Amino acid sequence: MRREEKTSKPVGMAAAIARVEETYRLTALFPTTEIYGLAAQMRRAAISIPSTIAEGAVRNGSREFVHFLGIARGSLSELDTQLTTARNIGYLADLITYEKSMDEIFALLGGLINSLRVTKP
Repeated sequence: MRREEKTSKPVGMAAAIARVEETYRLTALFPTTEIYGLAAQMRRAAISIPSTIAEGAVRNGSREFVHFLGIARGSLSELDTQLTTARNIGYLADLITYEKSMDEIFALLGGLINSLRVTKP
């Protein structure tokens, strides 16, 4: 594979990386009792999203990429559930902008999945 193919950023990658950074900032405010609990889970789910997209992008063909994009959407759903939990127990306040961004990433990944399914090489 050529270097430029490896380093090109798939759709949604920049937004997913921004969510990782924001997740780290938000979870830094959690109580210290959550360092190895909810905060760690949220960080793992967040970093998994762009990491899985990147891994899928360099796999062999569209079918594998679609599979990895589905896994990334699963991690995004995990993070959404964890954010809801964190808000419900009082660790986070209103996250409208953050949640909007997550919805956009979910939609971008869905659009990419649909376009790859149509062009199946």
